[in-house]
Amino acid sequence: MPSEPHESAHEIEIEAEAEAVYRMLAHAEKWPQLFPPTIHADHVERGEREERIRIWATAGDTVKNWTSHRSLDPERLRIRFRQEVSTPPVAQMGGTWQIDALPAGRSLVRLLHDYRAVDAESLPWLDDVVDRNSRSELASLKAVAESGTAVAELTCSFEDSVRIRGDVGVVYDFVNRADLWTERLPHVLRVRLEEPEPGVQTLEMDTMAKDGTSHTTKSHRVGLAPHRIAYKQITLPALISLHTGHWTFGPADERGDVTASSQHTFTVRTDAIEKVLGSDATVQDAVDHVRTALSTNSLATLALAKAHAEGLAVDSRS
Repeated sequence: MPSEPHESAHEIEIEAEAEAVYRMLAHAEKWPQLFPPTIHADHVERGEREERIRIWATAGDTVKNWTSHRSLDPERLRIRFRQEVSTPPVAQMGGTWQIDALPAGRSLVRLLHDYRAVDAESLPWLDDVVDRNSRSELASLKAVAESGTAVAELTCSFEDSVRIRGDVGVVYDFVNRADLWTERLPHVLRVRLEEPEPGVQTLEMDTMAKDGTSHTTKSHRVGLAPHRIAYKQITLPALISLHTGHWTFGPADERGDVTASSQHTFTVRTDAIEKVLGSDATVQDAVDHVRTALSTNSLATLALAKAHAEGLAVDSRS
């Protein structure tokens, strides 16, 4: 039997214009870069004032996903949300983002929730998750909004692609089966893969860089077979504070070729540049260093996926 309804309210003042803060919250597809708990957000339906989004996010030590309906009100700087499909122990969840303009270009952001747990025993866990995620999201929103152009100057997004003559499902499976990467990818030294439910993975691995150094990363991954795998790193190399991205596959063109791509977005940590790259290194040096490392590994993975898929395609025709 669902618990009694609960409500919570969190707020924070931000040294940024209310309209700018509203715009950040309105673009749910960018939440993985904005909010620490969010792994991936996809639009199911999208209109001018109404939309449905599917979200994957951490809740405590687990990854949950749900579908929400959102009503956007740019005049009142308000976004209402209501989960249409929740994941236990959440029985119901909804709320409001309200942004109010304050003097001197500041804003007050209030995040309101109303919810029920599937039973009374689950309510304390849910109370704690709502409180911790709300505080985390508001703190991150404040930090990004108040940074102005600083975060943008430290952030880089790019994509690498290859054309593959092979089955899109085979290419998807090559990247999805990260448990086989130590056998398939020379730059991967160790892998630990957990998949508590189909399409939701936690991947920890050690990889080798071109200079012979190795580092450990840990990511949450969302598999949307057979065309997309989205991910967010939660254990990062020393030089970056954010790394999100996705692998995309296909669809096949009229010749049967599939485009396989690896997209990355990362943010450099200025306080780590000197320690990692030396006292003469600049922000641009750090951006170039990280981009080269990520691109090298992505292109190596895509090249091996291409060889694997095209080899199977030849075998099937012979």
